Amino acid sequence: MLAMFPHAQPIEGLIGGLLIGLSAAIMLLGAGRIAGVSGMAARVLGLSRSGAPWSIAALFIAGLLLGALVFQEFSAPIEAQYAPSTIAVIAAGLLTGFGTRLGNGCTSGHGVCGMSRFSRRSIIATITFILSGMVTVALVNALGGGWS
Repeated sequence: MLAMFPHAQPIEGLIGGLLIGLSAAIMLLGAGRIAGVSGMAARVLGLSRSGAPWSIAALFIAGLLLGALVFQEFSAPIEAQYAPSTIAVIAAGLLTGFGTRLGNGCTSGHGVCGMSRFSRRSIIATITFILSGMVTVALVNALGGGWS
């Protein structure tokens, strides 16, 4: 347990990070494809014709969903806190989707897959994601709307 983060689970985070990195490496080395979730989802939904074949993308997305269901079955309930407004959650989702399309990838694609390949664009995108998140949290907390 970390003093400043009493609910942190560093071992679980490390294991999860290793599994994400391993799956990205398997996808890149085994199939020659980048395991960016937004690209795979866009391919499955017919928003993109490039990238992995549809069947590979569909299996990838199905694996994400199945993994979440398996985890839910074998783990204790997770306590989560959400934004105080459904409208805020919808707006955040739409902005995230817009930013994903604008930035040619999501945080997982750029942060895990792009940075591991030393992609300049992904490194800049990841720095932008982190700085934007820090500024957003500071602004929301300064305006009294934080979710502590």
